[in-house]
Amino acid sequence: MRLVLKIFSGFLLLFVVCLLVFITLNWAPDRSVEELKSRWATAPSQFIEIDGMQVHLRDEGPRNDLTPIVLLHGTSASLHTWDGWVNVLKEERRVIRFDMPAFGLTGPSRDNNYTIEYYSQVVVDILSKLQVDNYILAGNSLGGYAAWATAVLHPEQVEQLILIDASGYPYNAHSIPIAFKIANTPVLNQLMEYVLPRGIIENSLKNVYGNPALVSSELIDRYYDLTTRVGNRQALVARFRQTQPGSLAMKIPQIKIPTLILWGGRDNLIPVSNAEHFHKDIVGSQLVIYPELGHVPQEENPEWTVSTVMEFLAAKE
Repeated sequence: MRLVLKIFSGFLLLFVVCLLVFITLNWAPDRSVEELKSRWATAPSQFIEIDGMQVHLRDEGPRNDLTPIVLLHGTSASLHTWDGWVNVLKEERRVIRFDMPAFGLTGPSRDNNYTIEYYSQVVVDILSKLQVDNYILAGNSLGGYAAWATAVLHPEQVEQLILIDASGYPYNAHSIPIAFKIANTPVLNQLMEYVLPRGIIENSLKNVYGNPALVSSELIDRYYDLTTRVGNRQALVARFRQTQPGSLAMKIPQIKIPTLILWGGRDNLIPVSNAEHFHKDIVGSQLVIYPELGHVPQEENPEWTVSTVMEFLAAKE
């Protein structure tokens, strides 16, 4: 018995030492917006106050465009996911993008509110503050959910809709990024508030890319840095609890505006069957599937995807 206890004590001590080493090597305290701005809020970034938040925003392109394109990113992403699209679109169109509440440099909402209705209201409030009455909404994943929800709740303002691997319907993921799993796991999600191995970010990004080889060090840096923005990790946990597919999806067939649906054929998070569901429910919508791309096609291959968008926009002119 003594030998058994001695062996057990040895393993326990080894485990504690390994855990302390792991925590020490991966210690990642929150960082202030001021610390992060120099790299991630360069010109033309600006901050505007909305509902007690300082929303990180970029507004580019010709101001005489009366129907701007508004780009909404997905969970744990930021306005930077649209860089490739904006470089093309801003030559002819006004393009507005911002960090959604809980993410990027915007950070947590004042009241810890992350319902889809709240996200939709934030979209409307930001555009109202910019004195934009009508707009085209494009959104990826959670941003797609917010985009179609806004088209349902504020149909008089949204003129066209672009959904990219959008959430909102129930779905069965083939594979879930490890960072999302941790955020949904009690105890581990509390540990994540202080410890953040870079490998978790890298693995999660490779999980949502059709071609994981395209995940660069700079891309990992961006997601890693902005995840450590004060309050973002706690907000991510709340976001997963509050922004689930719900009854609002029953109103998707009410959407009557021109709609383009883009989807990565290698999306292991939200399967292509959901794209077909949107296509069926939104009468007259167009569906384009990119066989080689994953969950964030606008980021993985901006040239290919934005060309489809340009064609869609030109068809209405």
